[in-house]
Amino acid sequence: MTSIRSIAVALALITLTVPATQARLDVTIDFDKKFDFTTVHTWGWGPAGAGEVKMARTQDDDPDAMKKFAEPPIIDAVTAAMTRLKLPKATANPDVTVSYFLLLTTNQQSQSIGQFLPATLSWGLPLFPPATQSLKVLNQGALVLDLSAKDAVVWRGVAQAKIKIDTDREKRTALLREAVGDLLRRYPPKK
Repeated sequence: MTSIRSIAVALALITLTVPATQARLDVTIDFDKKFDFTTVHTWGWGPAGAGEVKMARTQDDDPDAMKKFAEPPIIDAVTAAMTRLKLPKATANPDVTVSYFLLLTTNQQSQSIGQFLPATLSWGLPLFPPATQSLKVLNQGALVLDLSAKDAVVWRGVAQAKIKIDTDREKRTALLREAVGDLLRRYPPKK
């Protein structure tokens, strides 16, 4: 009994001391099934630059300020992941070009009393007047990474997360790095 209690206490302490990700990432990948990824030996940033930030949260949004914050960790994480994949950055004419899109928006979910129940008098359930019982407003973000060859996207990864508004800069930076790492772990695609 003592050993089970000791194991439970140890697990509880590990759970409390290991930093949890502040947002769960949902990662999806899609790719051109006809493209031969074995021909990719170098990479570079897209001709229009590394990427773009699109925001649709408030009228005071400043995509340029967000880009100044978000672009350096994204560039560092992509460079590190490509190095890990043994793909050097080309100085000219890369096999694939990489572009990112950071999309930030707000989403809301609500539930009303009786929303999931049919109004049936025979069951003794009265007709429910609509009344909001639950309302959630969350910031959402998506990081899209595109790898293109010959002006066509051949691989796309999307990492989405719900972000708390009061999350500090360090956690947001860590989330961006984690998103890039999770996406590029799935490159090259398995056919």
